Amino acid sequence: MISLKNFKKILAAVLLILMLTFVEIATTSQMAIADTATNPTTAAEVFSANCAGCHINGSNIIRRGKNLKQKALKKYGMDSIANISNLVTNGKGIMPAYKDRLSEQQITDVSAYVLSQAETDWK
Repeated sequence: MISLKNFKKILAAVLLILMLTFVEIATTSQMAIADTATNPTTAAEVFSANCAGCHINGSNIIRRGKNLKQKALKKYGMDSIANISNLVTNGKGIMPAYKDRLSEQQITDVSAYVLSQAETDWK
């Protein structure tokens, strides 16, 4: 049987290992995210770095009905590159504007990416 004193030592060691592991994972993940976010090269990377936080796999974690699925895009008149680009550029409601974060080309590319992913139901 383990004494209370030894149990506390073991527990402290386990917690320290878990904390160090968490810090390592968080640091490594943040470096990878930061690299992609500061230098995205494809529309998928732009989407991942800037949009997927709320719109993972075309969903919407803030407002469920305002997702990026084909049915919702058509319902809200967002079924063209021009309309999606306008929304991404200027934002609307709780969605922020990205005109100061993304280039016009990145906005156009990510808008086309959203449409193409919607056509395949984000698969």
